[in-house]
Amino acid sequence: MDPEDAEELAAELHGKPVDVWDLLQIAAGTGLTAYVVWAGILMPGFRKVPLKLQVPYVPANANQVENVMSLLKGRSGKMVDLGSGDGRIVLEAYKQGFRPAVGYELNPWLLRLSSYRAWKAGCYGKVSYCRDDLWKVDLSDCKNVTVFLAPSVLQLLERKLLVELPDEARVVAGRFPLPNWTPTSMAGEGLNRAWAYDIKTVRQSKQDRPEGSPV
Repeated sequence: MDPEDAEELAAELHGKPVDVWDLLQIAAGTGLTAYVVWAGILMPGFRKVPLKLQVPYVPANANQVENVMSLLKGRSGKMVDLGSGDGRIVLEAYKQGFRPAVGYELNPWLLRLSSYRAWKAGCYGKVSYCRDDLWKVDLSDCKNVTVFLAPSVLQLLERKLLVELPDEARVVAGRFPLPNWTPTSMAGEGLNRAWAYDIKTVRQSKQDRPEGSPV
């Protein structure tokens, strides 16, 4: 099976109620698992985003979710996950009392998977998964933000967060830290580590730095 046939198969799947596991089984039968997963699941959301802003989907594991949520313990209000993938962070945030709990994700397959996970957990309609570009959403009313994004986009993300978030907001980054900010606290070790940043503290730190220094 050549790449053109694989793309045709992926295109056919867009019109059918096939879940992620079904697609992986089909791909495994052709020997082109990685290619079909990219063409049929991951690539559709990326087509709308400039190459330098694209972020690959890597699901958070249970330890990563636990560490991220531990850094939001005792907080409340709106929580958003930027690039929410399969929706597990948003779902856990809702279970821990955050209202509303919202995920922003461009990929339609991942949004369907998120909705399925919410339904299975009895939370369908109680959490929100929005097909929106995380670079274009307005974060001015968000008090709790989580991100599991690639290092290549984090410096750009710092600028957006600093401009839009209110002083009382907290940002929690999983897997990779924000490159130019000093964390308020951390949880976990290695790739399971998460970093918390309080926007008011970050802004104050930026004001204290010499002109021309990084964000």
